[in-house]
Amino acid sequence: MNPPVAAQGSHRADGAVRAADPVLTARNVSIDYEVEPAVHAVRDVSLTLHRGEILGLAGESGCGKTTLAYGINQLLRPPAALKAGTVTFHDHDGTDIDLGGLHGESLRAFRWDKISMVFQGAMNSLNPVISIRAQLFDVFTTHRPGMSKKEKEERSQELLRKVGVDPNRLDSFAHQLSGGMRQRVMIAMALALNPQVMIMDEPTTALDVVVQRGILREIMRLREEFNFAVIFITHDLPLLLEISDRIAVMLQGEIVELDTAENIYENAQHPYTQRLLSSFPSLTGERGSFIRTGEGA
Repeated sequence: MNPPVAAQGSHRADGAVRAADPVLTARNVSIDYEVEPAVHAVRDVSLTLHRGEILGLAGESGCGKTTLAYGINQLLRPPAALKAGTVTFHDHDGTDIDLGGLHGESLRAFRWDKISMVFQGAMNSLNPVISIRAQLFDVFTTHRPGMSKKEKEERSQELLRKVGVDPNRLDSFAHQLSGGMRQRVMIAMALALNPQVMIMDEPTTALDVVVQRGILREIMRLREEFNFAVIFITHDLPLLLEISDRIAVMLQGEIVELDTAENIYENAQHPYTQRLLSSFPSLTGERGSFIRTGEGA
């Protein structure tokens, strides 16, 4: 079985990840859905995200991945409620920000500026009745009110170029873009304010494998260019093995294993992780040889 592609070069060294500055720390986070009976969606989760790191969050549907992401970004809505724990953002200026203490305007100013998010089903997140330009301008108007119209235009064109979309598409509406282009525009919007953390909730769902590969390459390239950290959420463990520095495996609201992608691949400890790894049959070769190396057999 070949080692993961990312382990051959695109991962950062294990020691480098451990030595890196933390940018986000979650401690003993528990989230319930207050229905009858109560659903304990996230149970006592703790993790640390390092600056510039890609942390993969893997697990089956319904295990609590998206609920945890919403809790981290203070996006929970009733009946979901944070029952315990803290989330702390470590700003690059040395300031520690308790996200639980942000409310109203302070929370609104924090979101998208420090932490942005590409939502699950992001292809349907664009407003269908206003242009891409207007939607990008809205981000700048809200968070950078001092920007001139010329600066907004230049920045919008730059963002589309960064994600591989022709700047002429600024005049387009969502229905005029392919699925891959809409996803790239959403990533451009998430990058608009140079956030330090980007949460990506299944950003390649519903895309064909060729477009998916292009999107992943863009994410990796942009991470290297801007050094933002990524929490990448998906049920696709082979994908995470390729792109992640570390992987957290969730089961029934708990993180049951957290390690480097290489260690997860070569020496998974938890039985659930082992079952996940063995559940992907190979198109060619031995069962479990599922890593998409792009190399010939």
